[in-house]
Parts: sequence; structure tokens; C-alpha cells
Amino acid sequence: MDFNEIDNVKTVALGADHGAFEVKETLKKYLENQGYVVTDVGTNSKDAVDYPDFAIAVSKKVTSGACDRGIMLDGAGIGSSMVCNKVKGIRAALCWSEKTILNSRLHNNANVLTMGSAQHTAADICIMAALWLKTRFEGGRHWPRVNKIMAVERN
Repeated sequence: MDFNEIDNVKTVALGADHGAFEVKETLKKYLENQGYVVTDVGTNSKDAVDYPDFAIAVSKKVTSGACDRGIMLDGAGIGSSMVCNKVKGIRAALCWSEKTILNSRLHNNANVLTMGSAQHTAADICIMAALWLKTRFEGGRHWPRVNKIMAVERN
């Protein structure tokens, strides 16, 4: 990736359910070591919780402008993606590979990333999250499509 293409993300909302708690803690330390300011919305233990509560908290940090982007982890990433996309202004992407990470940012301007902690190692999640945070939206021919995505909320 060319240095000029790196996005200027500074703040990240981070959340997880109980099954992804340990991976969230690893990712949090990794992102902080990379210079990001991380707002941890929980959970803060392995005690059973409902992932929608944390997915909503991550999404609201992004839509309020308190954080530039958000990352939400659960077992598969599917449920969190569904919940995040219910919040007006969120374009959440469930990603599982470098290709899906790049597509979600370059073409779809995703502002929340969801991943499954049971699907990847903590190290892989850190690498994918870093790539996602650094990837800048291409704009251009993709703007009309992103605008159509956002128009769905207005209808």
C-alpha cells in the first residue's frame, strides 16, 4: 500500500461479546501500540452478555463522531454485522480475509468492521483490523453506490 493511500484514522470504538472478550483485549493492546486511541465499550469479562448491546454501543460511537471507525467482535461476526447495520449511518462489513477487508473500505466505505473471533487467531484479527483501519475509501465510481446504500435509510 502506498503511503499516500493510508487513511488518517485516529480513534476506534471497540466492542465484543463474552466469547470474543480475550481477542478484544489483545486487539485493544495492539491498536494502542499502533497509535490509535481506542474507546472500549465492553464487554469487560467472559461473563455471558448479549452482543447486540455492544454492537449498538460501537455503532453509536461512530455515528456520534466520538470515534472515526468501529470494530465489533463476536463468535462469527454475523450477528454483530446485522445489529450494526440497523443503526442509521452505519455501513458495517463482516470481513474474513484481506480481500474482504480491502473491498469493504475501497469500494463500500465501511465504517464498522465485524469479525468472528472463533474464525481467526487473535494475531490474524490484529493484522486484518490494521489493514482495514489504514485503507482509504477510493471514492470516484463507488460514491453513487455508497449513496444508494445510505438512501435506503431515508426511504
